Amino acid sequence: MQFLSPIWFLGLSALTIPLVIHLWNVKPGKTLKVGSISLITEASKTSSRSFKLLDILLLILRCVLLALIATFLSNPFWENHTSVTKSKGWVLIPRENFRETYAKFKPRVDSLIGKGYEVHYFNKDFVKWDSTKHTLDTASNLNYWNVVKQLDKVGLGRQVYIFTPNLQKHFKGNKPDVGLNLTWQTYTPADSVSKWIASAAFTNDGGIKVTDGSSAPQSTSYHSKILKSDGDAVHTVRIQNGRTSISLKNSNATPVIVDATTQNIAIFIDNYPLDAKYLKAALDAATAFNGKKTIIKQYSNLTIPGNQTWLFWLSDKPAPAALAKSAKYVFAYADGKPADVNSWIDPGHIVLTKRILSKQNAQAIWTDGFGDALLTQQGGVFRFYSHFNSAWGDLVWSEDFPAMILKLLQQKHASQPNRHDRRILSNQQLQPNIIKLSTPISPSRESGQTDVSGYFWLLLMVFFAAERILNYNIKQRENG
Repeated sequence: MQFLSPIWFLGLSALTIPLVIHLWNVKPGKTLKVGSISLITEASKTSSRSFKLLDILLLILRCVLLALIATFLSNPFWENHTSVTKSKGWVLIPRENFRETYAKFKPRVDSLIGKGYEVHYFNKDFVKWDSTKHTLDTASNLNYWNVVKQLDKVGLGRQVYIFTPNLQKHFKGNKPDVGLNLTWQTYTPADSVSKWIASAAFTNDGGIKVTDGSSAPQSTSYHSKILKSDGDAVHTVRIQNGRTSISLKNSNATPVIVDATTQNIAIFIDNYPLDAKYLKAALDAATAFNGKKTIIKQYSNLTIPGNQTWLFWLSDKPAPAALAKSAKYVFAYADGKPADVNSWIDPGHIVLTKRILSKQNAQAIWTDGFGDALLTQQGGVFRFYSHFNSAWGDLVWSEDFPAMILKLLQQKHASQPNRHDRRILSNQQLQPNIIKLSTPISPSRESGQTDVSGYFWLLLMVFFAAERILNYNIKQRENG
């Protein structure tokens, strides 16, 4: 048994109090009645005191009561030690990849089992592996670093061997700090290359622009091409119930529905026809590269139809609320005082000679050389604190201009589903940070603490009641 606050044992010095009270017992002399004192000679006067322990049971009860109070205040707990000498440690393998992982490391795992190691699933519950139950390999997005942090709480001081795939998708966030006696070995899964269709959409000329994704251990890449309605050697195009779908040949993946919607872009010219000209050229180049079916129109009055995909509002006046609300995205010139500057636009490091001075609280998309926001986004509204004009900088002349506009138009980028991610981490990159334990625990034993102060409280109440009852009986007897 151990104690969290042993300083309270100094209170045991109070045991001297009942002991002194019981020892210091003065018994008065007895008076004898006689008929005559004539024959009694005078004797010297003496007094005596008798040091005797009276009511010993009451003394014991009071001493025990004081000892129980001191023990209770010291916060006692019981240290449980359970021998686990039959298991030297754990071997951990993810449930979802168990068969493949076990096959990769079979000699090593079998050797550890022969030495007395237990096999557990490398999942948050760490269930012990049952060799009589078959486990099927399935897809998983489990974050292994989160699991190893959980393991640190339950397997401290135990020798641990972890065997897992090395796919990057299983390692998210920051490296954990753990105090484990850990050996972690990984492998690259057999299906180390994955291909899928990231997007597909009709073009203005009736073709289909398809973007294929390819993920390998080194990287993920995307490749776009324009297909005819009959597909090609890699893609199969089907038309069913008025909808066109496309899929990779020899693939069991669900076909991707071809996006048949049209992207409508409206440019309000107002007093900036030259700005609109530069913007229209950039939009033409961006949408031609994008391949999505797009209609771009310029307006000099407020006859702009609603429900535009993009509304580029090149005016110092605010856009009508109803028109702006109906558009999915609005790009507008910011109002404010223009000022000459000697800076640049990032990304691209493009010369900037004039801008609108204003403080912004929205998310910065483009910034100037001082880090101040030049293009901000708040929901679907973009505000530009400059102009598409050569008098305001070199943006309209930059070869990066169409690419910057294209990135704006592509608010939904090509996706990479986790199930297709085949990028890997090196064994050194995925290892957690191992910290040294201040008080190492022997791997041959497991320990746990049980609070036993409640039991002492119960004993305290029992002895207190017994002391009160006994004290009452003694007083009753003395008082006749």
